[in-house]
Amino acid sequence: MPETMLCGVTLKNPVIAASGTFGFGAEYGRLFDVSKLGAICTKGLTLHPREGNPGMRVWETPAGMMNSIGLQNPGIPAFLEHELPRMRTMGTAIIANVGGGDLEEYVEGVRLLSEAESIDIIELNISCPNVHEGGMAFGIKANVAAGVVAAVRRVCRKPLMVKLSPNAENIADMAVACERAGADAVSLVNAFNALAIDIHARKPVFDNVTAGLSGPAIKPIALRMVWEAAHAVRIPVVGIGGITTWQDAVEFLMAGATAVQVGTATFVKPTAMLDIVDGLERYCAAEPLTRL
Repeated sequence: MPETMLCGVTLKNPVIAASGTFGFGAEYGRLFDVSKLGAICTKGLTLHPREGNPGMRVWETPAGMMNSIGLQNPGIPAFLEHELPRMRTMGTAIIANVGGGDLEEYVEGVRLLSEAESIDIIELNISCPNVHEGGMAFGIKANVAAGVVAAVRRVCRKPLMVKLSPNAENIADMAVACERAGADAVSLVNAFNALAIDIHARKPVFDNVTAGLSGPAIKPIALRMVWEAAHAVRIPVVGIGGITTWQDAVEFLMAGATAVQVGTATFVKPTAMLDIVDGLERYCAAEPLTRL
């Protein structure tokens, strides 16, 4: 598979481990050679440590999974001290995903991450459906998202990629607003806000009531949104949503994505991304990859 250029960063291939599904890479590094991936996107990071949401956190659906993790993470200072040095040895690009409860937390978190030389790209998460403040609240209205991106851009010395919510009022307008505010790329989509009910307990499965839906069920909708965003902006678009096979990845690349992120598939098969890399390599060797 040919190298992929994303925001001036050279990736070995366009397959990226999605945030929140790969930890910081250490666990999967015991199962396969993660240096074969284009990049690893970290677990969502916040300025201060978070314990995450109480109660049920993961729920299987017929065509995917729901999660309500709640951005559990050690906090950015602890990540920089303990996790990032280990990630440096993995032989692949590092994308730091950052969230926050308010604008000030986003800005300070990005400022700290920008000072780390080995971080290649910062992914600004304005789309998490599993937190009560920040997160998705910033990712619905284009003008609100643009304000967050502009504030972060002033302190960010790294390439800045903004992760968009499928719950945005208009995904193309959202992508354009982020581009105009200073984003170097956009990634989409994050999980869909969804509901599961325990019919025996007669209550929602999750303490937060709703949770994020991911996996094959969302792929056709995510693909449509990537196509809309890619045709609205000039910056790179990274496709996310239900990618489980190399054929899925080809569809996203044809729809206009520069690279793809794979998440839920690794819960089913930990080496799924390697299969996708191999399949893309065979496909590109046999026929040209063209965009729609």
